[in-house]
Amino acid sequence: MNEVRISTPEGAEASISLFGAHLMSWQTADGKERLFLSQRSALDGSAAIRGGVPVIFPQFATRGDGLRHGFARTATWRLAEQANDWAEFALAQTDLPRNHFQSWPRAFELRLRFTLRGNALEMRYTVRNTGQQDFSWAGALHSYFAVTEFTSAKVDGMPFTGALDDIRPATPQLRLDTGAGVLLLEQQGFSEWVVWNPGAEGAAAIADMADEEYRRFVCIEPACVDKQVLAAGAEWAGLHTISLIP
Repeated sequence: MNEVRISTPEGAEASISLFGAHLMSWQTADGKERLFLSQRSALDGSAAIRGGVPVIFPQFATRGDGLRHGFARTATWRLAEQANDWAEFALAQTDLPRNHFQSWPRAFELRLRFTLRGNALEMRYTVRNTGQQDFSWAGALHSYFAVTEFTSAKVDGMPFTGALDDIRPATPQLRLDTGAGVLLLEQQGFSEWVVWNPGAEGAAAIADMADEEYRRFVCIEPACVDKQVLAAGAEWAGLHTISLIP
């Protein structure tokens, strides 16, 4: 699986796969991995990657008649631009295999730029309607954050006690205490935060997740859960910044 690596002089590193423009790893300057990746995840392009940051488009979950979470996370993106500490990826209608294009025949371009800034990671996600007709879409950055123990982690001071599948209005920021540091999660442009963990019973039913791995992560994702209309020629942009609080 082809990956692009970016880094800072301070020692922060990130790795992004062209498969799905998927953020596989983010290590802060102290060398600690801040994202979860399942040991059972497919890494050969045969299925969506379980962990990291999957890119959701043009459908959230099963809220539509297309692929669950859409096709962006299993499409091969292009590396558009790169420097030492940032990289930008692109996906357009013409990059899709025929079956995906036929299932969602819209002219679009997605851009996703990853930028490392000290002990912070910035993701800028843009959706552009390059066609002559309006289209409806939904999307998210499905971030899997590594935690030392799920039931000890807290978001804005509130502990997690069991399986989660919450949709919350998108406040500008949240604080996640992972047990190995506090992360400040910020968003602009998104309409919801989705907080998810399958719990013990749910994890047992997920083939690409070991039974006890649910204890090692929580998903907190900036999202546009319900489909919204993007006019012909228009562009939407969302920003997600994750910072380690000293």
